Amino acid sequence: MMEWILSMRPLWAVCISMTAAALIMILGDKVRPDIRESLTFGAAGLKALCVFSMVPAVASGESFRITLFSLTDGIDFALQADSLGILFACVASGLWIVTSVYSVGYMRGHQEKNQTGYFAAFAMCLCGAIGICFAANLLTFFVFYEILTVATYPLVVHYRDDKGKRAGRRYLIYTLTSGQLFFAGILCIYFWCGTTDFVPGGFVFPHLDGGKAVVIFFLLIVGGAVKAGVMPLHSWLPGAMVAPTPVSALLHAVAVVKAGAFCVIRIVCYTYGPDLCQKLELDHVLCWFAAVTIIVASLIAMQKDNLKARLAYSTVGQLSYIVLGVGIMSPLSVTGAIYHIVAHAVMKITLFMCAGAIFVTAHQSEVSAMRGIGRRMPVTMCCFGVASLGIAGLPFAAGFVSKTGIIAGAAAAGRPIYIAVLIASALLSLTYLVPVVYLAFSGKNVNPAYLSYDGKSLRGEAGKLMLIPLMVTAAVSVLLGVAPDLGAGLLSFAGEAAREIFEGGL
Repeated sequence: MMEWILSMRPLWAVCISMTAAALIMILGDKVRPDIRESLTFGAAGLKALCVFSMVPAVASGESFRITLFSLTDGIDFALQADSLGILFACVASGLWIVTSVYSVGYMRGHQEKNQTGYFAAFAMCLCGAIGICFAANLLTFFVFYEILTVATYPLVVHYRDDKGKRAGRRYLIYTLTSGQLFFAGILCIYFWCGTTDFVPGGFVFPHLDGGKAVVIFFLLIVGGAVKAGVMPLHSWLPGAMVAPTPVSALLHAVAVVKAGAFCVIRIVCYTYGPDLCQKLELDHVLCWFAAVTIIVASLIAMQKDNLKARLAYSTVGQLSYIVLGVGIMSPLSVTGAIYHIVAHAVMKITLFMCAGAIFVTAHQSEVSAMRGIGRRMPVTMCCFGVASLGIAGLPFAAGFVSKTGIIAGAAAAGRPIYIAVLIASALLSLTYLVPVVYLAFSGKNVNPAYLSYDGKSLRGEAGKLMLIPLMVTAAVSVLLGVAPDLGAGLLSFAGEAAREIFEGGL
């Protein structure tokens, strides 16, 4: 009995947050807020425990495959934990704990309404994200991909105002339309290949080749490109910043955009495979779209005065690092791209949580109004500075590890132009993030809102429920830069996934 329970852990990991969402909605506002929050914390802790308990087994080569039911020959609704999936699941489940604590602090500090729906939708988003991590084939992936889309919508329109509703409609138009194209591609794959099961190195060849394979590839890849914010399919993402800051952190660091990047990896490396993509020259298309997105998004970010908008365009550019690393298609670049899921998550969630702490505590959202705020909120702004340097790829931060891998892969593949793109992106990142820290600690023309009546600096950080999570993620971003395999050994999982991909394609 116990052995059966342990073998079903991918399913339990999916169902835990689904159950929590149902309980939160059933209990609704009939119970005290602390009961609803306890359900959130309990589910987050159980989910993380379930996921991390699989790490040693997956690291030793064990596979957890569960077939829930079969639709027809070659199509199962199945879950499986592999090296790539367990890496993303560790990130999503681990950061859900941090984001849950932060969400409670934010909701209390900002006295938000609609909290029952918020926490229920939040839990369903994590159900979708973990389902995506452990999907064994394209069909299962699609089902959880759409669950994530639908569950995120109430969070985007949380305030129920006209601005939020417009952003929500745009989000649904982009994601549901691309989702239907994705589903059409899945049907084509099954019709010609007879299966949709993910295989390291791909399974499409020799069933598909030539122009037909290219058309189906673009049907599939658009589903990932939209959620990953690859230009020109990105405009829903900055618009979704009207949502509460914890939702922005969820969108950018834990669930939606990471799911899009993860989708690109599954299609390129586990459906088509590096060999077929290079034969059809799809790798060059991916690289050029990613390179343009990285530079253009960074240039737009420089012009944004609203801090969340600046961070949103930063995400658009940073997520294309993953697409670029996959498109370069060398073992080193793919390892770097996969590890960037981890690195970007911990750094970007720190930045968004800092932005939320500033908004709740100092009621500021514009960068130009933050001159001197570091004197009032020194811990918050120091954490913002640490994450900013990590986003730029400076040493001793997680971003340095992932970006170095991509650069090394580009060098090994003989593609120096992409090295230039990455260096330019790092400089641009410094240009639009470091000035925020400089303004925050500037002693000149300090915003009077941060001074007391006698001209002395005020002190006032956000509450502990908001401050502690952002300190934790800032510290983790440094620890993973110094010791990338610390804890669950996520860099090793990234390397193992890349090895399987390229050995499987031989």
